[in-house]
Amino acid sequence: MKKLTHHRIIYSIIVFGLLLFLQIILGKAGHFFTNMVPYQQIDPYDIFARISIHHAIELIIALVIILALSKLLKLDFYFQFGDVRKGVKYSVLFIAVSIVISIALHIIMFIKNQLSNYAFPLDVRNIIGTLGFQLFFSGPAEEVVFRTLPITLLVYAFGKSILIKSNVTLEVVLASILFSFAHTNWSLKPFVFEVDYFQLFYSFVLGTIQGIVYQRSKSILYPMLMHSSSNVFMVGIGYMFKVFLV
Repeated sequence: MKKLTHHRIIYSIIVFGLLLFLQIILGKAGHFFTNMVPYQQIDPYDIFARISIHHAIELIIALVIILALSKLLKLDFYFQFGDVRKGVKYSVLFIAVSIVISIALHIIMFIKNQLSNYAFPLDVRNIIGTLGFQLFFSGPAEEVVFRTLPITLLVYAFGKSILIKSNVTLEVVLASILFSFAHTNWSLKPFVFEVDYFQLFYSFVLGTIQGIVYQRSKSILYPMLMHSSSNVFMVGIGYMFKVFLV
């Protein structure tokens, strides 16, 4: 890994801090606008409408910021098909592994009688609503906010991509840290900081894999597909086990 100049280090720390601040602001903006929408009639159990609106707001704001920065700083955020061969190869492999892991995990949970208990009925509306969120909102919103925006801006701050080892770069690792932080429960007043360490590790690993694919394929489309697909299979297979085997 090539060393950064003192100037670049300070600049990069500032950019990382601004990205963390932006991440927090986007989350608060999502909650603010969500509270203005009367969605309870279509989602009485509050399991998909609120979070879908929240992610849509985050995505819209992030896209506006990206559009402005792409013109102001002449940055390429990789909203393109990029290297299709690599993108398709990585996506197919990732999705296949995700399916196997999801099935294996739920088989183990079934054997141990540890399948998830849902606080809502598994009817058509709830299943379509929750899977619809995972498919259409989780991947697009989170990949734009936690992959393309931070990775591109960190490379700009560094002045170059910083290779750590193999295909793993410093900007991908830092973006994955931001992604993991988004999966913690915290507040300053009252002070609360709760961490699910498995979820933290899981988010970091997936974030790193998707970040590598983003840089290698030069496209955000494949990480979006990977992200949404893995979520749909994990949630959907859980529903299948609960409906057909319990």
